[in-house]
Amino acid sequence: MIREKRLRVALICGGNSAEREVSLAGAREIEKALDPAKYSVVRFDPASDLETLIKHSHEIDVAFVLLHGPYGEDGTIQGMLELLNIPYQGSGVLGSAMAMNKHMAKTQYMQAGIPTPDWVMIKKDQNFSPSEISKRLGLPMMVKPCIQGSSVGMSIVRRERDLRKAIEQALEFDHRIIVEQFIQGRELTGGVLGLDPPRALPLVEVIPGEGHEFFDYEAKYTPGATRELCPAPVEEPVTRKAQELALAAHEALRLTAYSRTDMILDESGSLWVIETNTIPGMTPTSLFPQAAKAAGIEFPRLLEMLLEMAVKAHRQCL
Repeated sequence: MIREKRLRVALICGGNSAEREVSLAGAREIEKALDPAKYSVVRFDPASDLETLIKHSHEIDVAFVLLHGPYGEDGTIQGMLELLNIPYQGSGVLGSAMAMNKHMAKTQYMQAGIPTPDWVMIKKDQNFSPSEISKRLGLPMMVKPCIQGSSVGMSIVRRERDLRKAIEQALEFDHRIIVEQFIQGRELTGGVLGLDPPRALPLVEVIPGEGHEFFDYEAKYTPGATRELCPAPVEEPVTRKAQELALAAHEALRLTAYSRTDMILDESGSLWVIETNTIPGMTPTSLFPQAAKAAGIEFPRLLEMLLEMAVKAHRQCL
């Protein structure tokens, strides 16, 4: 019996974004979970290994991109992999770029009829009136860099006089920021998995612990700081609507294979889409793998599915 060769996987992780350590932590879990009898995994860190990746591109069967934030989740590395003719998991250049840019994503949501909180975009060195923004959006407000993940640079503004400082702080992370209407309520996230058609996974409810006004960076990555309930304990009509919105956001942003959309269920029972992640965290206890597990897909199998879809999607484009 002839044994099939192992699939050569380039695990692209690390990078230069503020989420470098999150990426490296996930990469360690992926390496542990992938069956060494099926996969030969080699790490490439864009912070130091881009030349090596290009040099050895002909030896790579498929790439698993685990870069969060700019230069990894925004279509940049995806474009490079396409130039090198290397299949990769997840969304392409267009979808990745649109989802990563909060202003662009929210614009797409609105065009698709997806409810999202009102917002204002501000560019670096642009004049703005805190009173006019406050009058339009009300208090409190969320201030966010346009292109960052893991809640980096985000803050809640509860007093109009604090808005300018919050904007200046967010502009340290990006040259464009958004100020967004704050929606009080329960934080839900909905995963989507599959090529044609994609399917909605069970919802997860995220409950930040004391001292965290929202699911910020520390709440995400400090052990014990957050409770995560999967499947989310919400009524069936809410579950169905949230899953429909996750699928609608996935389609509106032209995404492929998988995504995770964050939502707020407000006190009136309405759902609001906040943002969509194209490369969600990938450890066994991360939100997306939790949802997959609730759907009967264990972590190693989830990784295999993503790699299989990467190869299939690439072949369909040839």
